[in-house]
Amino acid sequence: MTFSQDLALAAPELILAVGALGLLVIGAFSPRATTALMIASIGALVIAAWAAAVGPAGRGFSGGMVADSASAFAKVAIYLASAVAILLGQKWFERKAIRNFEFPILVLLAALGMGMMASSGDLISLYMGVELHSLALYVLAAMHREDVKASEAGLKYFVLGALSSGLLLYGASLVYGFAGSTRFEDIAVSVQAGAGTGVLFGLVFVICGLAFKVSAAPFHMWTPDVYEGAPTPVVAFFAGAPKLAAMVLFARILSEGFEGAAGQWRQVLVLIALLSIFVGAFAGLAQKNLKRLWAYSSIANVGYAILALAAGTTEGMQAMLVFMILYLIDVTGFFACLTALSREGRPMETIEDMAGLFKERPGLALAMTAFSLSALGLPPFSGFWAKFYVFKAALNVGEPMIVTAAVLGLIGSVVAAFYYLRLLKVMWFDAAPGQVDKAPGEAQAVAIGAAIFSFPVVLGALVFLDPLAKAAAVALGLAT
Repeated sequence: MTFSQDLALAAPELILAVGALGLLVIGAFSPRATTALMIASIGALVIAAWAAAVGPAGRGFSGGMVADSASAFAKVAIYLASAVAILLGQKWFERKAIRNFEFPILVLLAALGMGMMASSGDLISLYMGVELHSLALYVLAAMHREDVKASEAGLKYFVLGALSSGLLLYGASLVYGFAGSTRFEDIAVSVQAGAGTGVLFGLVFVICGLAFKVSAAPFHMWTPDVYEGAPTPVVAFFAGAPKLAAMVLFARILSEGFEGAAGQWRQVLVLIALLSIFVGAFAGLAQKNLKRLWAYSSIANVGYAILALAAGTTEGMQAMLVFMILYLIDVTGFFACLTALSREGRPMETIEDMAGLFKERPGLALAMTAFSLSALGLPPFSGFWAKFYVFKAALNVGEPMIVTAAVLGLIGSVVAAFYYLRLLKVMWFDAAPGQVDKAPGEAQAVAIGAAIFSFPVVLGALVFLDPLAKAAAVALGLAT
């Protein structure tokens, strides 16, 4: 391809990169123009999403970048979720009298890195995308500088993130050394008959590095502390879009680069999936802080997504994509609820704080009920359909290991039901300790909108989401 064709493939990334640099210059000279920067950043993300949806397909930059149905599917969801995060976060900082013009710019840079992850065609672009989005997230975690917990969260995330990046880079270097190339296509040729010992060691390190990025057990240690300490709207961003980007990257490297070694990496993924499901289910039982609780919930949910990936089929890829989109909407809506709720100016972040919420704020209580029942997997909420896709894909594989993992995953879902039901009991039946403050309009709108999507809109949305996810799964290239 010519250089101009390469640039056409990278149009979404160019829009975000130029937008971020331009807004950084504007913010440096007009740091109080936060509203204008917020609007411009959201506009850049919407334009980038449109460019990803209608842009050309192909491989550019010597195979380092892939533009296909899978990358377009992921980028549209990532960019739109990032736009919602900017809206929630900028308004939250303004209410705290914190004017950080860098916030929307950092989200743009994180979205840029996530877009690169979804389009990675080799180990170099993979690492560049992972690091670009990670560096922005480290700063976002500590964005509330006056809050000790936020600073601690940012530091922990940075230190542990550096460790995972080292694992990822070491694994990539081993794969390159033994396979002789960084391109996924070339690596696939070298492992057609299965991965040799050196390549397999490298792949395991790469999987471990990516498992950290999606907060899968046993690489989840950062998640509860960072979720608890980071600003709530920032957590809404952490919990959704970066995980979708990392899961698509996970799928792409395994399907395009290591399909011939599927029998080897499948065992690793099943182990990670089951550990994540049970760590999330059982550790969540002891949590009283809702941000920590939903951190463990996210660990368990990532386990289900990895279980779908472990199926090693196009149907499994499709299930993973549907699951992540529905999860992204639910988790964003839940943290939008927490962003909207406070009593006497104090954030409501524990289960006890939610006592009597239905009588005080019935709309938000119903929204949190929808998200809890969805996370539980109760039909007909979106979480039920997400898990339905995952278990269906796993059972259709027919292999005893995958089927057993699916049954154990269902048991883990039943265990986790306890802490969701406990939250519902407190909201609906306990006495309120005080009056709930008026909810900010944008957070309430996002929360209620996401709840309405969870049910009943999801029933109609699946009609469109299902074929889009299937086309994206086919583009990833695994055998049916």
